Formats: sequence, C-alpha cells, structure tokens
Amino acid sequence: MNFLIENWFLIVAALVSGGMLVWPLIVSGSQGAALTPAQAVQLVNREKGVLIDVSEPEEYAKGHAVGARNIPFGQIEGHKQLPSNKSLPLVLLCPTGARAGRAAGMLRKLGYEKAQVLGGGLKAWRDANLPVEKSA
Repeated sequence: MNFLIENWFLIVAALVSGGMLVWPLIVSGSQGAALTPAQAVQLVNREKGVLIDVSEPEEYAKGHAVGARNIPFGQIEGHKQLPSNKSLPLVLLCPTGARAGRAAGMLRKLGYEKAQVLGGGLKAWRDANLPVEKSA
C-alpha cells in the first residue's frame, strides 16, 4: 500500500498512457479506423474492393479517384451502381471524408459489412499522388 501512495504519479501515468492506446479503438467502434490511401489501393487491388465517391455530381466532375463510381450520398440507398455482392469491400470517399463516414454507416445497415471510409477523403488521395481524373 505504501508503494501505491508513494508512486501515485507512476500509476496515473500508466493509466493515462493505457487510455491513450485504447482510445482509437473506442472512437472507431465497430466501423474500424479510416483507411489510408495505401490501404484503400490494397483493398481495390487484392480484394476487388469498389471505390465509391459519394460526392454530388458537380463535385465528382471537378475531380475524382480514377475508377470511382459516383453515387451521391442522398441517393445511396438501393442505387443501381452498388455492387450486388454485399461481401465485397467498399471504399467510400468524398472531398473531406465527412459524408463518406455517414454513407459507410448507412451501407453497413443495408448489409455491406465491409464498407469503409478513406480517411481525409479525396484530399488524402491527391496528397498520396494517386490518380485523379475529371469528367467532361
């Protein structure tokens, strides 16, 4: 007991550092952490993942990841461009990642268990020097 009283600051430091290690797991919950651009590319190349851009058509036309399907956030439920195979990984992105996060939650409720978000959105994709194209 004396040890605990004399070294309370060590115990507090251990608890705080442990909490900092566990915090990302708590915050991400069942969604899992957001993907990095490299992880997104691996999902597409190795597991036949599908890139889905939930931007509005005007935003999509200004620039999007090469190969991404445009399914605007407001039209995502039951959209014909969603893969019929619900076990395929889906990588969702938008300009910042905010709408993609909401879309991923919605798609998981629809049975797409492997719906994940590209952290940082299209900006992160561009920053990683991955190909971007514009629609005519």
